[in-house]
Amino acid sequence: MLIYNSEHRRKEEFKPLHEGKVGIYACGPTVYNYFHIGNARPFITFDVLRRQLEREGYDVTFVQNFTDIDDKMIRRANEEGITVKELGDRFIEEYWKDAKALGIRPATVHPKATEHIPQIIALIQKLIDNGRAYAVNGDVYYRVSAFPGYGKLSGQSVEDREMGASERLDVETDKENPADFALWKAQKPGEPAWESPWGMGRPGWHIECSAMSMHYLGETFDIHCGGKDLLFPHHENEIAQSEGATGKPYVRYWMHNGFINVDNQKMSKSLNNFFTVRDISKEYDLEAVRLFMLSAHYRSPINFSRDQVAAAHASLTRLYTARDQMTFLLSAAEDRALTEEETAFVERLKGYEKRFDEAMDDDLNTADAIGAIFELVKDANVTLNAQSAKQAVQAALTSLKALADVLGFLQKTDDGLPAEIQAMVDERAEARKNKDWKRSDELRDAIKAAGYILEDTREGQKVRKGV
Repeated sequence: MLIYNSEHRRKEEFKPLHEGKVGIYACGPTVYNYFHIGNARPFITFDVLRRQLEREGYDVTFVQNFTDIDDKMIRRANEEGITVKELGDRFIEEYWKDAKALGIRPATVHPKATEHIPQIIALIQKLIDNGRAYAVNGDVYYRVSAFPGYGKLSGQSVEDREMGASERLDVETDKENPADFALWKAQKPGEPAWESPWGMGRPGWHIECSAMSMHYLGETFDIHCGGKDLLFPHHENEIAQSEGATGKPYVRYWMHNGFINVDNQKMSKSLNNFFTVRDISKEYDLEAVRLFMLSAHYRSPINFSRDQVAAAHASLTRLYTARDQMTFLLSAAEDRALTEEETAFVERLKGYEKRFDEAMDDDLNTADAIGAIFELVKDANVTLNAQSAKQAVQAALTSLKALADVLGFLQKTDDGLPAEIQAMVDERAEARKNKDWKRSDELRDAIKAAGYILEDTREGQKVRKGV
């Protein structure tokens, strides 16, 4: 597999630190609200990365954190008159609902910052001991000038950071340098806090991810990923903290996804085009949103629009139709030896799988991988019929499901029709037999109104739940 490494700005062959095993850390949500469509892109993208690595036989440890203490959380909890923990617990539960609807699998571990305070304090103490951090009036800051490698990920030098920091109104006058950033924040009135060698306080945002990632994956691990917006300063600061404490390389491959625009404009609350996934779920099937996200390369910017999601929905419907057709044919297929044509078809299936894997191994080219799936579907639609051998139909269905699963598609199962729908289908079959076309049409409309799609095929009526 080739991965575009953000640190070196080029594609590199992926070689894990430990043979057969991969450690991945993905930045998760700050749980003070529902997560928005911009957050959804990295969650989906790196869920697919994990799935493909597992398809290739790797044992993947995937860590995605919850930031459950920060300024935004404190502010919102105060506004609602609840504790920060109550707020965090609530929106972690809401995260699970939206993530499941988007087809995002739970990580191997979902650490919370507040449950790793001892690890955070130990890491900060290590930085103080080796001169890369300093305490002042209960706060602890990272001494950016003490880390020679600062800026190697983002290309921003210490001087750039100093200049940017000095241009902002900065009330943190106790810092040695405007560019230094907080590792530990002294408690302010009404804020949650923990005991530390520097007094009651709470961790800074950047140090949380360093402590949690190294706790679960080791001081050096394979892949760290997240949105492009996190590259600086968050990921740059993680490198400085982690390598400043251990003296070892922190991450071997950095992966960052591109931004999302909405109707060709940057997403922002001021433009009123800022959507949470929960908002979007009221209007769109979230599996179609997932397909839309994966239809472009993860590093490219992508434009969210109703037309684009509608097109993705139509494509998703084609996939479900193909799956259901194969399932339907399988139930009546002949258990016999393959014909020459069917043998050639089964061989072509291996070719589609090979093209899929080649696309995915080229820096996660999901767009071309989706193309390989649709070529498989097109071939199956032309080749398979009611007289096909069971082995040929089963091979097509197995290939389709396996490839779709890597991308997180076809997650809705067909558990059979409700009794009332089956009764209408049976009555319609009888009406058609008796050439009662008026009643047949009435029943078709009733089945459609109930949310099911009915098709008349050479093999008989086919009914499936609408996507």
